[in-house]
Amino acid sequence: MWLVTFFLLYSLQKAHTEDVGTSLYFVNDSIQQVTFSSTVGVVISCPAAGSPSAALRWYLSTGDDIYDVPHIRHVHANGTLQLYPFSPSAFNSFIHDNDYFCTAENSAGKIRSPNIRVKAVFREPYTVRVEDQRSMRGNVAVFKCLIPSSVQEYVSVVSWEKDTVSIIPENRFFITFYGGLYISDVQKEDALSTYRCITKHKYSGETRQSNGARLSVSDPAESIPTILDGFQSREVKAGQLVELPCIASGYPNPAIRWIKDGRPLPADSRWTKRITGLTISDLRVEDSGTYICEVTNTFGSAEVTGTLTVIGPPSIRAMKNITAVAGRDTFINCRVIGYPYYSIKWYKDALLLPDNHRQVVFENGTLKLMDVQKGMDEGEYLCSVLIQPQLSISQSVHVTVKVPPLIQPFEFPPASIGQLLYIPCVVSSGDMPIRITWRKDGQVIISGSGVTIESKEFMSSLQISSVSLKHNGNYTCIASNAAATVSRERQLIVRVPPRFVVQPNNQDGIYGKAGVLNCSVDGYPPPKVMWKHAKGSGNPQQYHPVPLTGRIQILPNSSLLIRHVLEEDIGYYLCQASNGVGTDISKSMFLTVKIPAMITSHPNTTIAIKGQMKELNCTARGERPIIIRWEKGDTVIDPDRNMRYAITTKDNGDEVISTLKLKPADRGDSVFFSCHAINSYGEDRGLIQLTVQEPPDPPELEIREVKARSMNLRWTQRFDGNSIITGFDIEYKNKSDSWDFKQSTRNISPTINQANIVDLHPASVYSIRMYSFNKIGRSEPSKELTISTEEAAPDGPPMDVTLQPMTSQSIQVTWKAPKKELQNGVIRGYQIGYRENSPGSNGQYSIVEMKATGDSEVYTLDNLKKFAQYGVVVQAFNRAGTGPSSSEINATTLEDVPSQPPENVRALSITSDVAVISWSEPPRSTLNGVLKGYRVIFWSLYMDGEWGEMQNITTTRERVELRGMEKFTNYSVQVLAYTQAGDGVRSSVLYIQTKEDIPGPPAGIKAVPSSASSVVVSWLPPTKPNGIIRKYTIFCSSPGSGQPAPSEYETSPEQLFYRIAHLNRGQQYMLWVAAVTSAGRGNISEKVTIEPAGKAPAKIISFGGTVTTPWMKDVRLPCNSVGEPAPAIKWTKDSEDSAIPVAVDGHRLIQANGTLVLRSVKAEDSGYYTCTATNTWGFDTIIINLLVQVPPDQPRLTVSKTSASSITLAWIPGDNGGSSIRGFVLQYSVDNSEEWKDVFISSTERSFKLDSLKCGTWYKVKLAAKNSVGAGRISEIIEAKTHGREPSFSKDQHLFTHLNSTHARLNLQGWSSGGCPIVAIVLEYRPKGNWVWQSLKTNNSNEVFLTELREATWYELRMKACNSAGCGNETTQFATLDYDGSTIPPIKSAQGEGDDVKKLFTIACPVILATLGVALLFIIRKKRKEKRLKRLRDAKSLAEMLISKNNRSFDTPVKGPPQGPRLHIDIPRVQLLIEDKEGIKQLGDDKATIPVTDTEFSQAVNPQSFCTGVSLHHPALIQNTGPLIDMSDIRPGTNPVSRKSVKSAHSTRNRYSSQWTLTKCQASTPARTLTSDWRTVGSQHGITVTESDSYSASLSQDTDKGRNSMVSTESASSTYEELARAYEHAKLEEQLQHAKFEITECFISDSSSDQMTTGTNENADSMTSMSTPSEPGICRFTASPPKPQDSDRGKNVAVPIPHRANKSDYCNLPLYMKSEAFFRKPDIHDPCPVVPPRETSIRNLARAYHTQARHMTLDPGSKPLGLPHPGSSTTTLPQRTLTMPVSANSASAPAASAPAADPAPAASAEPRMPTHTKMGGSRDSLLEMSTSGIGRSQKQGAGAYSKSYTLV
Repeated sequence: MWLVTFFLLYSLQKAHTEDVGTSLYFVNDSIQQVTFSSTVGVVISCPAAGSPSAALRWYLSTGDDIYDVPHIRHVHANGTLQLYPFSPSAFNSFIHDNDYFCTAENSAGKIRSPNIRVKAVFREPYTVRVEDQRSMRGNVAVFKCLIPSSVQEYVSVVSWEKDTVSIIPENRFFITFYGGLYISDVQKEDALSTYRCITKHKYSGETRQSNGARLSVSDPAESIPTILDGFQSREVKAGQLVELPCIASGYPNPAIRWIKDGRPLPADSRWTKRITGLTISDLRVEDSGTYICEVTNTFGSAEVTGTLTVIGPPSIRAMKNITAVAGRDTFINCRVIGYPYYSIKWYKDALLLPDNHRQVVFENGTLKLMDVQKGMDEGEYLCSVLIQPQLSISQSVHVTVKVPPLIQPFEFPPASIGQLLYIPCVVSSGDMPIRITWRKDGQVIISGSGVTIESKEFMSSLQISSVSLKHNGNYTCIASNAAATVSRERQLIVRVPPRFVVQPNNQDGIYGKAGVLNCSVDGYPPPKVMWKHAKGSGNPQQYHPVPLTGRIQILPNSSLLIRHVLEEDIGYYLCQASNGVGTDISKSMFLTVKIPAMITSHPNTTIAIKGQMKELNCTARGERPIIIRWEKGDTVIDPDRNMRYAITTKDNGDEVISTLKLKPADRGDSVFFSCHAINSYGEDRGLIQLTVQEPPDPPELEIREVKARSMNLRWTQRFDGNSIITGFDIEYKNKSDSWDFKQSTRNISPTINQANIVDLHPASVYSIRMYSFNKIGRSEPSKELTISTEEAAPDGPPMDVTLQPMTSQSIQVTWKAPKKELQNGVIRGYQIGYRENSPGSNGQYSIVEMKATGDSEVYTLDNLKKFAQYGVVVQAFNRAGTGPSSSEINATTLEDVPSQPPENVRALSITSDVAVISWSEPPRSTLNGVLKGYRVIFWSLYMDGEWGEMQNITTTRERVELRGMEKFTNYSVQVLAYTQAGDGVRSSVLYIQTKEDIPGPPAGIKAVPSSASSVVVSWLPPTKPNGIIRKYTIFCSSPGSGQPAPSEYETSPEQLFYRIAHLNRGQQYMLWVAAVTSAGRGNISEKVTIEPAGKAPAKIISFGGTVTTPWMKDVRLPCNSVGEPAPAIKWTKDSEDSAIPVAVDGHRLIQANGTLVLRSVKAEDSGYYTCTATNTWGFDTIIINLLVQVPPDQPRLTVSKTSASSITLAWIPGDNGGSSIRGFVLQYSVDNSEEWKDVFISSTERSFKLDSLKCGTWYKVKLAAKNSVGAGRISEIIEAKTHGREPSFSKDQHLFTHLNSTHARLNLQGWSSGGCPIVAIVLEYRPKGNWVWQSLKTNNSNEVFLTELREATWYELRMKACNSAGCGNETTQFATLDYDGSTIPPIKSAQGEGDDVKKLFTIACPVILATLGVALLFIIRKKRKEKRLKRLRDAKSLAEMLISKNNRSFDTPVKGPPQGPRLHIDIPRVQLLIEDKEGIKQLGDDKATIPVTDTEFSQAVNPQSFCTGVSLHHPALIQNTGPLIDMSDIRPGTNPVSRKSVKSAHSTRNRYSSQWTLTKCQASTPARTLTSDWRTVGSQHGITVTESDSYSASLSQDTDKGRNSMVSTESASSTYEELARAYEHAKLEEQLQHAKFEITECFISDSSSDQMTTGTNENADSMTSMSTPSEPGICRFTASPPKPQDSDRGKNVAVPIPHRANKSDYCNLPLYMKSEAFFRKPDIHDPCPVVPPRETSIRNLARAYHTQARHMTLDPGSKPLGLPHPGSSTTTLPQRTLTMPVSANSASAPAASAPAADPAPAASAEPRMPTHTKMGGSRDSLLEMSTSGIGRSQKQGAGAYSKSYTLV
């Protein structure tokens, strides 16, 4: 149970009574609240005690006694209150959330504890949140953990996480004491993280994780400070640590200042200013107070305020004496620090305050004295604080009251200039001493300059001897004493009489202009000015005040303003001023008015008729002389120059009249005329608007829109003849007619400006003109326009529509075009609508379109439902739309095969050879025709995995009985339905097994004598066991013994031999065996006769025959023998005419019982194995033919047919690998994708149709066959494309059907789909010169509108139409019309000739760049060629040196054992495992090169021509990247072998191997041929690059010939080039890694008899090329070149062990040259052991090359196969021996050049295997040897390819 911890806050306080021996006291009265968990409960001890022991009782705060509640609440006898744990349903607020107190009572009395709040806390669900925050870079961010208020008291933050990683407070991250997270110096990367808080419940201990919050970081921006986190008032216990958070944001970063009780913080080490705020440690009572945090920057400030109360022993802060000012309010603060305390009271003279209305005591202990009085409020005041019920503390303060001065009121009397002035300032009350001073306008007055100040004890006077204007101002009397400073202010004003500053004078005024009569005065107070006027020019008689109106005003300076001077303003004017000081002043002046020239009469507007005379009059007046001038517009009219105008002038009293005559009026006179009158005082102008009227101009007509049968016109009336238009007439006609046959629309209202002309004929040409009318007459006709009406949709349907079903999914539709008169334009195409009319169809037409090709059309509807009736309609369309459809015609598609198999297929085995198959009809909708019957296909599945012959039965019923089935055999059964069109889909394979029957006879029986009284009989299991063999019964009878019944012996089914003992010696016995199944005993075997013998020669009781097994399995070939003594067992493997002993190694094992175990058999393990058992009495032999089944060879895949949505494939299966093909796996993908889809195909199929493909798309397809062993090699990847292409736009189609100033309508029917439906058309357009394109996407291929275009603007338009085959693009330009409907000219370049230069530059730059590129490429290639030639020559010389250095001439006799040619070539760091008959050995680092000699190959017994070889297998070197090659692409192959043709199987099974082959043909001239294929990782980006190398080193008797005869069988380059490449790699210290080699296939035939030529011995530096052989005779291979890296070389090279036993000398196969230094190593002279002679023949060579299908190189100097060698007997080649017929040229040429030379060799092989021959000429010509054969590219991964090479 959880107990609440109580602590002692004060020392023990005892309550003493009068009796010293008794007491009551509180143990701990600081307990105010107890909080506990509802799941734990609580125990509370009463905090009171006493002596003697007190009685303790508990009460509720209301005073009610508490009682026990069982299992809820209980008060123990010792006064302890216990609340038990409870469930939430048992919560009672009166018990679990209430105030309690306890009492203690004894003889000393009774005490009561303070109230204790008891509260239970539930484990309630809650969540904590963190809100997203914003901050500026470099500022501070604050995250707060928001805890619900209901649990905030009990839940606290324990940690923060940043992206699930706990934050450790350091660097820029801080965690406050209350759980806030501060991030200082915020950076952009802080916004990438998520922040969470972790909380823990104080009582339940459970933790919570908040949501993830993000921080948004912005760039700094100037801003005022904002408080992000502040503090509030709080109470804290003394001795603890408190943190006052204060953090703000702003830019610039704000500064922080702390203030306590109005003063800066004192210096104290306990006070720490952190970024999180102010931290105070070891709190003291005096730390209580009001704290202010101010944050400031240059843009503003902010603050946060709070009170900190420290709970500690109470005390009163020291108070200073106070001086109060009488009449004012005074506050006396009694500051109590510490807690708790109960009350604060004030006393004065032992009286408790307040005792009058002017005294107020506040709860915080502040005393307020209002309107302080000296006699009443002065004295000692006492502050008393009750800190315990009977204990108080106090402190006093003295208040002194001071009385401030009181100034009696005073005033300044009115003063005039020169007067005397005396002003006293008297203080009537206040504490002495008092100081009195004077100020004027805020400045201290000093005596002097006529001003005197006299001061006495309580008064001061101000004296001015002579008042002047400078004495004006505000005067202040200031009195001050110790209590206060007071003042009184008054103003002195000095008066001045008025006077003139500016006097009025006589002036002239101009009529109509503004005039100012000047007059300015001053004085104080400011004088008042009044103007008076006396009319007339004589002496003024009487002045009258001037009326002040809007025309006449008095200005601020007292002058008079007349805005418009009139004649009536003539006269005298008087300016008079007064201010009450002295007498008024005045002054007069005279105003004269002058009149300027003025136009008094003229017409404003007038009208003239064009061609008639017109007069214009103008009258003027004003001061003479007056001049009148006429102007037309802005041009002065001169009658002397323009005879159409005449001007006359005459005087008429005060006026002058001028007349302008126009003779006659013209259109140009419709302007403003003006007459100008001018004199010395001004001028005036009169405007006259003359309008010359005439018939209107013709309107400007524009065509707004032309449709098929109507057009919309709009016109603009430019000039109306200065008369209102009264109407319009429109006339139109056919273009070919005259205007006499016009049609017209008359009296069109003048209020409209457009009209529609209807009832036009589509696709016709019209001429249109127009007239306008006014009251003067009719205009001329407008400009004649020519328009063509648009096409309209055809009005008639296509004719003669017929339907012809073509296939089960296509119908051919034929028709003719509509009648000519109903076409309404050019027929662009047709829409064919078709729908299925079968029951359940939706009746909706599907529409396809086609372009028109002529009067007769044909279209084939594809992808229709099979054997379904369709209705077809045809509609013609032109550019305008689609016409009516033809009548619907019906046709039915042809029958097809059913698309689903029969349903509910069941199989039931009746007997051992009869089964019943039943099914139900497929769904009718999937028959696709009339059901003709069913076909049942079935085949047997043998125990060895092979399939039996496939059989089928046809029936019309839904049940069939299969008879004659093999007994106890598994069968696969499929059922299909067929129609007239053929067989449908097969059902899923159903498996059934026939019942057991009696077995057949054992397949073989053998009996041998084992001793004088026993024989051993062995047998083979029955060929047809017809069930599970339960046992075997052996019968033994002796015909001569007289026993009628034979003896019977039984063995288990696993034992296939039995020893019969206790027989009589010399007596013949007859033995036979029968097998037994659950059905009974089967047929007996053959009967054999045997006689026990005393001597037991070796006999083998195992049987020979054929053993078939899948590859990579362990095979046991038994050879059990009997005999006395025990026979010795020996196994050999036939190799044509020789038998090779089987060597025991890791792959082969001979057990003690003679069984030969072959582990993980391969194709090359196939062959005849002979087991021989021998003892002293004889021997016995059996022969076992082992057939190893391998995965099938790759099929040959071709494309037979393609359509828009399908690709039909056909293939020819390859070799089945010795096991029947189970099926095919077809994989296909889109060409640019590597996502392959698989399709499984039956083994009987030879073609397949891929449906539902994308139109116009390239696909990659590959195929692999599967047999019982597994999946074979994948075929070559072929590519095929479905029909269709990307869309294209027809140039013949008009794109824009309508254009105006803001809209364009586009006809998109010009887009041809290319055979694949268009899925989207994207239009982008922009004004020329603009960078921003506007985009519009549509799926409609008919029309689209471009809106909101700019008028009169050229636009660029580009279109992109897309379908599944790709996207087609089209660009064009168009221009919107002007506002008047006119077209705009094309945009021309402003540079003129600069454009031509720019075009020339644009054309010339690419040409120059291309020329430079070609020249640079030529130079680079030339340099590379020269470098390559040098490298080749170096390599060739090096190779020649090596050969000549390590070879001896055959013409030179040598003593000692013959030394063969040695070729030192090395590949760095390649582990070569050289396979030979006696194992594999490693060559260490110290043996980099070992010579290969003749003896290491063979020694010829007979001087015949034959070849032997040693193979080197290359394992992949593993590195960090793992295996390089997908090994599924490397497989051993096998020729097709029938199960019956066992004899020849082994000789054709070994045609695949990944190896290096060193071949020597035994002839007069030895040859060395080194052939390599390898694959490894390329050097860039992990791309597998493929290449192959072949090396040959052949020697002739002539050393030069030997050097010249180094030929390469690789098609890309010669041996010298490969050696040079290797040499270069070696110099760069590169490394060959992941060596892996593969030959994919070879084609050799004997149809080629290409003539071979012999090279010369001349040394020529020039390079010549040889002719490339024709196509037959190539091998295709795939390989990857090495990635040279390491400089180590010659390590871990394995060498072959010679065939001779017990020899330790090995031969290394050198491959690559490394460096020159390498070849200077001492030669290793350890002779290689001699290979013992074997039975050799030409057939050995023929089989080796024919079966492996590897590279083959024949030395030109060697003896041709099949021809007699000089000095030797003729050898006849048996079947399958390589032969090569030699022509006369090839036989005679060498004889002429070298006596020792042999005719060129030739090669031939079996049919179907083409042969090709190639012979090198001079050694230089070999460098440029051409590629022979045709090597198709084979895609294998990225960058892989295939090459071809030629067999020589």
